[in-house]
Amino acid sequence: MTSQTTNVRIEPEFQPDPAHRAELIQRISQVVAFDGTVELLPGLRLRRSDVPRTLEHGVSVPSMCVIVQGRKETMLGGRTYRYDPTRYLVVSSELPVSSRITDASPEHPYLGVVLNLDPGVIGSVMVEIGLVGMRNPTSISAIDVSLLDEGLFDAIVRLVQLADNPQDARFLAPLIKREIVYRLLMGEQRERVCQIAALGGHLQRVVAAIERLRHEFDRPLRVEDLASELGMSVSGFHHHFKAVTAMSPLQFQKQFRLQEARRLMLDEHLDAASAGYQVGYHDAAHFSREYKRKFGEPPMRDVERLRGTTLDGDGI
Repeated sequence: MTSQTTNVRIEPEFQPDPAHRAELIQRISQVVAFDGTVELLPGLRLRRSDVPRTLEHGVSVPSMCVIVQGRKETMLGGRTYRYDPTRYLVVSSELPVSSRITDASPEHPYLGVVLNLDPGVIGSVMVEIGLVGMRNPTSISAIDVSLLDEGLFDAIVRLVQLADNPQDARFLAPLIKREIVYRLLMGEQRERVCQIAALGGHLQRVVAAIERLRHEFDRPLRVEDLASELGMSVSGFHHHFKAVTAMSPLQFQKQFRLQEARRLMLDEHLDAASAGYQVGYHDAAHFSREYKRKFGEPPMRDVERLRGTTLDGDGI
């Protein structure tokens, strides 16, 4: 019996053009002079942090993130996605994610670019290039990282540059956003980007379930009833839901309950018992245990720590 050796081609990591990267660093540093986030153009946000961040919890939106300087981690369903100036992240759905900036300093702050991905634009580009989509869109997760390439990075640079000329931006920004979508559809993230625009099959029903759970997280959840309403078997619903979100429906609901309770205590100054009750917990001790398991500290201690800090609300 003979053995065969397969030669695997390893793609080299992309290294951004030094001049383009230096320009982006300068532009972002000028626009975001202190820690925080600025919306440079509609759907285009710049983020800066001068120090590493502890774990932050938020809700993602369909988007991509390119890091210009520094490193970051995003966690979902027990998996960690690490990205830096050589890798970009794509999220195809609204998900309760956790993230932290792992590499940042006053001399070399974390600088990131987040672009919302519009389902209508994606669908339009898919039609133009004759891309019919995927056979089984729920076979992949709703979040992942890929190596950045020169064409995609160059388009991001040109989009950020448009902020200097509002008249050009009104006309050219939509064109460059379409170019970015095109390049994403031509790359490793094609299926994940197609998820955003998918209109039929199991994915549509999973998205409908996500929307239902997001807006009715405070109500008792019977998975059997939800699956029946969506025209799916319980086992099939579980399988497709977890493939996209990396969580079961019950775990997904719990994440939104805890994040909403945290928001109520921070923004509306509710006490822990009231916040827990409002999001569906009728046992204060049970709420406190699950909150500590999620955020690492009891509710009020966590809220006291967070007051006066800036959270990255979109999670990426």
